[in-house]
Amino acid sequence: MNEKKSRREFLRKAGAIAVTGYAGTATEFGVSRAAGANDRINIGFIGCGGRMNSHIDYLKRRATDKGDVQLVAVCDIYEKRKRLARERTGVEEQAVHHDYRELCARKDIDAVVIASPDHWHHLHAMAALKTGKDVYLEKPFTYTIEEAREIAQTVTAEKRVLQVGSQYASFDHFHKSRKAIADGLIGQVVWATAGYGRNANKDGGEWNYSIDPDASEKNIDWKAFLGPAPKRPFSAERYFRWRKYWDYSGGIATDLFYHALAPLVMAIGPQFPDKVAASGGIFVQKDREVPDTFMMNVDYPAFTVQLTCSVASGAAPLVAVNGTEGRIIIAENGENFSHSSIQVIPDREYRKEFKAKTGVEKLVIECKPNERGDSPHMDNFLDAVRSRQQPNLGADLGYKVMAAIRMGVDSYRQQKTISWERRAPARRSQD
Repeated sequence: MNEKKSRREFLRKAGAIAVTGYAGTATEFGVSRAAGANDRINIGFIGCGGRMNSHIDYLKRRATDKGDVQLVAVCDIYEKRKRLARERTGVEEQAVHHDYRELCARKDIDAVVIASPDHWHHLHAMAALKTGKDVYLEKPFTYTIEEAREIAQTVTAEKRVLQVGSQYASFDHFHKSRKAIADGLIGQVVWATAGYGRNANKDGGEWNYSIDPDASEKNIDWKAFLGPAPKRPFSAERYFRWRKYWDYSGGIATDLFYHALAPLVMAIGPQFPDKVAASGGIFVQKDREVPDTFMMNVDYPAFTVQLTCSVASGAAPLVAVNGTEGRIIIAENGENFSHSSIQVIPDREYRKEFKAKTGVEKLVIECKPNERGDSPHMDNFLDAVRSRQQPNLGADLGYKVMAAIRMGVDSYRQQKTISWERRAPARRSQD
């Protein structure tokens, strides 16, 4: 059985167990009501590594300051992380789970935060959705496009709220850019740029997280970690540094480019790509399967997005949207949004019309600087749980972004341009 068939078979069986293993309807499982303004949202956590710690810490502060959330249960497959998560959240011993399906089956949970490795996102999210829970799902949305499509359909069918955890989609800079585009200040959008520059060479390379010397098969459920991924002998390297390996991640594309692309597509207008071409290589950091330098050109029906990143060099491109009449400079660096404005600059040929429209030669639009990290995005999710409105990065947008990201991974690995039409012509007509 090849890798793709093996993964599909695992997902099919695991999905069936998630639904039938804990009998009951979504309404019976969890709270299917819309939380009222004065109701407390009860939250469970799946995947309690470093990323989850920041979510737990913020929600603990919110629970103390506002009293409108409660930390109820945690789940992990590493005994040490389960213990630390219990200490961090303050939940009772019986609220610490090894099996994510047990956590999802709890009737005292309204929402689940998921920060597991990419290859587990689909199963964890589906289990939560099918048991009546709203979901905050760390980026990337999923490992494959098919998984993203299924989750998006399930969110609609189950009438749930799902937020993809790419906090850039809640930065004011992109929402102000969206309005400037909608107001016609730069004409028709033609192309956009974004990306990152991270020089991780002195740290031994990007994603070389610390390996716990006490970690072993005795305290890590290796079989559960692998899940739908190809079977391999236990490897602490792969467990702690999974982003370096294709079995569990798409490297720069899934870890960083999802952040870069999602808010741009939100600002310009969500849609599926026509085709994606990717390039790059492992030029400096040789201890990995995924590239340390990566480029993607994403062609949409009427514009192109260029994404550029190296984790072996600190140089970063502008975050900008360019139109037929001008451009919006959103950020000088793709990771720094501490500034308090964006700039709208007309092309030379349209300066007169721009000044007549705006009264200025260059428009500086004030924005709220990002001083609160991830918290505005989590707040947006919690607001959506109460209002039942779409969050900033819901399942539909998340699916469209994931399509481009996964096509980029496939393009690099197959060394060819990937076309959405050629890839799945029947599927596109349904979306």
